[in-house]
Amino acid sequence: MSYLFSLLMLIPLCFYSNFWLVQFIFFMLSFMYMLNFSFNYMWMNISYMFGVDLLSYMLILLSFWICSLMILASEKLFKLKNYSNLFMFIMVNMMLSLFLAFSSMNLFLFYLFFEISLIPTLILIVGWGYQPERMEAGIYLLFYTLLVSLPMMISIFYYYELIHSLDYYFMTENLNNWFLYLCMNMVFFVKMPMFFVHLWLPKAHVEAPVAGSMILAGIMLKLGGYGMMRLMILFLKVGLKLNLIFIVISLVGGFFVSLICLRQSDIKSLIAYSSVVHMGMVMAGILTLNSWGYWGALVMMLAHGLCSSGLFCLANISYERVLSRSMYLNKGMLNILPSLSFWWFMLISSNMAAPPSLNLLGEIMLINSLIGYSYYLMIFLSLISFFSAAYSLFLYSFTQHGKFYSGLYLFYSGSFREYLLLFLHWFPLNILILKSEYLTLW
Repeated sequence: MSYLFSLLMLIPLCFYSNFWLVQFIFFMLSFMYMLNFSFNYMWMNISYMFGVDLLSYMLILLSFWICSLMILASEKLFKLKNYSNLFMFIMVNMMLSLFLAFSSMNLFLFYLFFEISLIPTLILIVGWGYQPERMEAGIYLLFYTLLVSLPMMISIFYYYELIHSLDYYFMTENLNNWFLYLCMNMVFFVKMPMFFVHLWLPKAHVEAPVAGSMILAGIMLKLGGYGMMRLMILFLKVGLKLNLIFIVISLVGGFFVSLICLRQSDIKSLIAYSSVVHMGMVMAGILTLNSWGYWGALVMMLAHGLCSSGLFCLANISYERVLSRSMYLNKGMLNILPSLSFWWFMLISSNMAAPPSLNLLGEIMLINSLIGYSYYLMIFLSLISFFSAAYSLFLYSFTQHGKFYSGLYLFYSGSFREYLLLFLHWFPLNILILKSEYLTLW
């Protein structure tokens, strides 16, 4: 609860303090929360309504970290005084809603904060986005999520009528009903996003400011995975019959989206589509209903949150200099910004699951889980692994090599803030693998 009060105390500071003070407080809260780690993986910091286990703890820690880095990435917005106090207020509210969503021990409270977290994201995209198409992207984001939210709310009320409690501790009643399965889980499938309901994601990413892209890739997609991991215990019987359909959709969709990535000319769009591939594997891992899948999903969610967020930061750094996200104009960067090319290499190699990144650990676990579920899934897993490497190398070679754009007459080198931002994404992503036993304690 102390972190909740700390976040509430930050709200008045947003309007009276400077950018660096709020930035410092966010980082301090991240480190203080990190010291809270309990070696008991069951429940910690428990109260009547809130409490965390290993899954919640890691995702809250990721939320604190990504929100701190979002403020660091948005320095240009503060220099221009572009409603920066309002921006900071929205950031704190977003962190508050994510903290409450991940730490709620009641299904209805989780649903409430799950939906509330949509509002700050929508304001970020519509308020600080780049092109006029941001309105369309915001409406896509809102309506894709809201369309499937109402069935979930009704099914939550039905479940309450059935067992007279919505606390996770008492949720042991199995629902052998495919309609309820779809109503409850469809909202998470959209949030992940699953192939067929993923079209809101590239639109939202392309139109969002750097902070919006970071929170979407880093945390918002993880809400879907977290919700599925919490609720799959209700659908063990029906899951044995239906899960295979969604696993196949996720993996076949991951393969198709990998091919789509190879034809992208917009850097942010390519990174957004690669998120669909990774989260498709996470979703398939959760639906196998075995411990390998759950561990792999948690590790992959953490890895993807850091890696994808870092790549969006890099795309924004290039955008600030070239004023375009087109890969045809962002060429030959190795000639102009060799030190940034190093960070492109480090983060793209993590994105294609090269050692020692957490992505590799997550992919190994998920591949184990899925091949244990069915040998036939090996075909699509091998295709996804191959094409992930293909589009990652395509992105690196296309942007870093070749002749640079002749229309560039003014250029400035990378600043300390930018290198710090990229280091703080890359370092935990590659150092956490040394303590990976703590991520697989279940």
